[in-house]
Amino acid sequence: MSQNNSSNNLVAPNSRGALEQLKYEVAQELGITLSPDGYQGNKTSYENGSIGGYITKRLVTLAEQQLAGQYK
Repeated sequence: MSQNNSSNNLVAPNSRGALEQLKYEVAQELGITLSPDGYQGNKTSYENGSIGGYITKRLVTLAEQQLAGQYK
């Protein structure tokens, strides 16, 4: 198994749709409008960082809940 350190490669490629949906949900919660064509270059670093940070928090929460369910 080869290891690729690129952050653009998903460990589970079939999760791409769910991650895209999560990105749009988080942006909406933060009041940030994302471009439907996928171009986000007009967003500030703060806006893009906020979206990424909240996605990370949500994914960590989901993982913790899943782990807690496994080790009851």
